Amino acid sequence: MSHRPDVSQAAPEAPNLDFEGTTPYEDYVQADVLTHLQHPRSDDPGEMVFLVTTQVMELWFTVIVHEWETASRALAADDLPTALAALKRSTYELQSLNASWEPIAHLTPAQFNAYRAALGEGSGFQSAMYRRMEFLLGEKSASMLVPHRGAPRVHDELQKALHEPSLYDEVLRLMARRGHDIPQRDDLSQRYEADPAVERAWQAVYSGDQESELVRLGEALTEVAELVWRWRNDHLVATRRAMGAKTGTGGSAGVSWLEKRATKNVFPELWTARSHV
Repeated sequence: MSHRPDVSQAAPEAPNLDFEGTTPYEDYVQADVLTHLQHPRSDDPGEMVFLVTTQVMELWFTVIVHEWETASRALAADDLPTALAALKRSTYELQSLNASWEPIAHLTPAQFNAYRAALGEGSGFQSAMYRRMEFLLGEKSASMLVPHRGAPRVHDELQKALHEPSLYDEVLRLMARRGHDIPQRDDLSQRYEADPAVERAWQAVYSGDQESELVRLGEALTEVAELVWRWRNDHLVATRRAMGAKTGTGGSAGVSWLEKRATKNVFPELWTARSHV
C-alpha cells in the first residue's frame, strides 16, 4: 500500500503545494536563477565559498546603494524622517555586509592560492555596484570608470552617479538651507575633501539642541561611516591573512592600497568636529 500523502486530501490549514507553473516564491525571489549563477573555475571546494560570498556582497552593495539613494532624494526634498529611516536600515545591511567576510576571513595563504588563479585579473575594485557605493560616500574618481568602458549600460550609470550629488553633498545642502555657512561645491565629480567651514557647522550642530533633527542626522551618518570603516578594515585583515603583502588580484597594490583606504574616514568633519564640542 502506498503511503504517499494525498495532496487533494490535505487539511484546509496546510499550505498549498500544487501550482500550475513555478511557485509564487520562485516567481518573486528568482531563487533558481540565483542558485545557478555559480560557475567555479577550479577543482578546489573552497572556491565555491569564495564565489558565493562575493556574490552575496554584491547583493548587499545593491541594497545599500538603494537605501542611500533613497536617503539622498529625501534630503533633497527636506524629508528628514524618510532619510533617517533609510540610513537606519542601511546600518543593519552594512552589518550583514561586514559579516559576509566571516566565511573567507580565515583563509591561509595555501587555501587562497588553491583557487586564486581562477580569478585571473578579477578584483573587487572592479565592482561597479561597490563603486556606486563609494561615489555616494563622496569618494569619487573619474578614473574608476575606465574598467567599465566595455559595458555601456554600467559605464553610463557610473558616469551619471559621478556627476550627481553624493549622499553627503545632499546633507550639506540641507544644512545650508537650515542656515549654516556651507561652501558650495562647484564640481561634484571630484572627491570630497574636508572643509573647515563644514567642520564649524557640525560643531555648531553638536553644541546645540541634542534632540534636533540635524544631530540625529549627524549620528545616523556617523553610524554609517563607522560601519564603512569596519568594512574596509575587515577587508584589509582578510587580505593580509590570505596573501600577505603580495600584489593583489587585477594588479592592484593589495594590502598597501587597502591600508591607505582604511585610514580614511567618510564624512570627515563629523569626526573632527567632535574635538571642538
